[in-house]
Amino acid sequence: MKLSELRAVPGSRKNRKRIGRGAGSGTGKTSGRGQKGQKSRSGGSPHPWFEGGQMPLYRRLPKRGFTNIFRKEYEIVNVAQLAGLGMKNPITPEVMKEKRMIRKVDSVKILGNGELSEAITVHAQKFSRSAVDKIEKAGGKVVTV
Repeated sequence: MKLSELRAVPGSRKNRKRIGRGAGSGTGKTSGRGQKGQKSRSGGSPHPWFEGGQMPLYRRLPKRGFTNIFRKEYEIVNVAQLAGLGMKNPITPEVMKEKRMIRKVDSVKILGNGELSEAITVHAQKFSRSAVDKIEKAGGKVVTV
């Protein structure tokens, strides 16, 4: 066998369908689109969420609630995650970002899920009451940035 003798397996390669190339091609005249109607036209297809003229779902559902545009989203870090860091004192938002626990440094909240054995100093924008209790019980310090 030589490189020049290599051939595709018969039937594995298929020519593309050439649309609108005369009656003899099988896809002449209307080019496989059928007769008349919206979908036979060029660019004629409704948007994917069109429901055939039926009142669309997004208009049937009631408007509800309120979106507070001043809401502050916090990055959540648990006490258990801080314990897993080892002895890296003090633990600041920059250290947490370095360890890929958070993405944004300017809004971090420490929650009290988990246990803490060693005394650490933690810097963050917010702390839950249980997190403060656990950190201080372990002999650590809480610093609000």
